[in-house]
Amino acid sequence: MVRGDLFWGLQGALDRRGLGPVAGVDEAGAGACAGPLVVAACVLKQGDAKLTELTDSKLMTAKARDRVYDLILKRAVDYSVIVVPTEEVDLYGIRVMNLEAMRRAAAALRVSPGYILTDGFRVPGLTTPNTAVIKGDRSVACIAAASVLAKVTRDRIMAGYHDDLPHYGFDVHKGYSTTDHLAALREHGPSDVHRWSYTNVATAAIKHGMRPARPVLLTYAALEKAIETGASAGLAAVLDEALEPQLSLPLHAPAAGVGHNERSAGGAAARTRGGARIS
Repeated sequence: MVRGDLFWGLQGALDRRGLGPVAGVDEAGAGACAGPLVVAACVLKQGDAKLTELTDSKLMTAKARDRVYDLILKRAVDYSVIVVPTEEVDLYGIRVMNLEAMRRAAAALRVSPGYILTDGFRVPGLTTPNTAVIKGDRSVACIAAASVLAKVTRDRIMAGYHDDLPHYGFDVHKGYSTTDHLAALREHGPSDVHRWSYTNVATAAIKHGMRPARPVLLTYAALEKAIETGASAGLAAVLDEALEPQLSLPLHAPAAGVGHNERSAGGAAARTRGGARIS
């Protein structure tokens, strides 16, 4: 990994060594418990003086993000945006789909990049030379641009969900686990927009006696929670009938040492072999 300090410096160094064009890749929504995962890739002109407001999308106001979003669409050499629906996140796990969406975003660029910079972690399977940049959305312009494209796209999708499901407040929290969102989840139970594979969503579903309408890959944390509370049989009953037999595996207890902060079974795959589907 590379620790970047100069906003345009890393891209400029790669360009000067004949490794351009340089693409940045970033995601929005990996930490949410509702809504899609969105990943963007972006190629910028080196040192574009018009992008003076560009920075990490999380550090910008909504109005500033919208302005910069429109400017990126006009001035980028190339960009792509991949929307991974909640159904895919539930089926394969957030970590698996995050990596896959980053590969899809890079492949969707019309301009073939000579080098790819990803935010925070390496992405196996990229066919282009690449490296991860710690806090890249704050230190590398093309990654920051990708973060803006991804976040604005996802925020608009979540605001659209609010029209049909106003009681969850998606227009405000955008599907993240805020106090208000969790309170609404406990009161109303999950919707189709929620990620039923997540612990807090699965727990709310059990309390409301609700079943998912799609195959779900449970998080390790959800399995641990069910086992700790003695509700593993109830959890199986809630989820079992929604899973297609050809996609399901036996229910196993999570391996020792798996923490409650794993987002999905895929997140622990490097450390354990766990299957986490209910059959």
